[in-house]
Amino acid sequence: MKAAVVDAVGAGFKIAEVELAQPLGREVLIDIRASGLCHTDLTIATQDVGVFPMPVLCGHEVAGVVSDTGPQVTEFRAGDRVAACLIQSCGTCAVCLAGRPFQCPKGATLMREADQAPRITRGGEPVTQAFGLGGFAAQALIHENQLVKIPVAMPFPQAALLGCGVVTGAGAVLNTARVRPGDTVGIIGAGGVGLNAVTAASLAGAGQIIAIDIHDAALRKARRFGATDVINSAAVNPVEEVRALLPNGVDSVFDFVGLSEVTTQALEMLTVGGTLYLIGVSSPDSQVTVNLVGAVLRQPRVVGVNTGSANFKRDIPLYARMYLDGRFELDGLVSAEIGLDQVESGYQKLADPEVSRVVITGF
Repeated sequence: MKAAVVDAVGAGFKIAEVELAQPLGREVLIDIRASGLCHTDLTIATQDVGVFPMPVLCGHEVAGVVSDTGPQVTEFRAGDRVAACLIQSCGTCAVCLAGRPFQCPKGATLMREADQAPRITRGGEPVTQAFGLGGFAAQALIHENQLVKIPVAMPFPQAALLGCGVVTGAGAVLNTARVRPGDTVGIIGAGGVGLNAVTAASLAGAGQIIAIDIHDAALRKARRFGATDVINSAAVNPVEEVRALLPNGVDSVFDFVGLSEVTTQALEMLTVGGTLYLIGVSSPDSQVTVNLVGAVLRQPRVVGVNTGSANFKRDIPLYARMYLDGRFELDGLVSAEIGLDQVESGYQKLADPEVSRVVITGF
């Protein structure tokens, strides 16, 4: 089958013929119908982060139809429509049973053992399957613990976004921060993930939702998703503007950018006892610096957020149902649909502030 493989850091996404093994154990073979382009995959392809050995098959926002199943699969059967999630959880350890699959210490057990044939090969040599998904391809072989059934009425492009961008953005607000009615919220970065935080804050009844970005086009979209106020941080001092709106500061700030200077500004926006949630990482060198006197006087909290603290077997069906009921905006996230051989140009499209998410639908 055809796949967009990264052979080395900086080598780009190149179309290649790869082979998938037959499903074993609890593995499920998926005919992929949609695969979203996420910046995390671009980071893997362009920066030496040392997470996945090369060559690697990326793509972790996946939706499709079950084609075949391994002999131990109990949750799915051929013909089921499914969405995948990059969270790898064993489902049986104390952490998973406590409802925190995003912190599972045994996620590696979902992959094949070293003495088993690899799931993906090219010319007999193994290809790394990023996050156990590898969605930049016509098919994927995925452990059933990373899959969720979706309604028949759910369009595949929107469904694909549920497993990363949606659970990350919305989950940071609803699961990690547990925003309550009347809370004030600042959202830095109104891209494909941050917009889901705007939607979730609106659903949670936040009293004021301030979207901050450097592009007016992104801020206009944030308004449509539920932001009550917008600030262009390229044109004005965002801290001063936030303080003009809320002199005492913001209860919760969500940073989807992940640059040191942005994080510094985010801390200055907080009310006494407020919390900064760190979601985005633009550079592995980014740091959070806290003045100790200020920490004692203002008591800020800084919380790292992994995949929106998602319990995705619960959260994805919830978001899908709310979308079909007209209560969760997803259509506005799908800015363009492309073919598998257009991954490179698709990432170039994402540089356009008018574009929130690009989804592969032609395989």
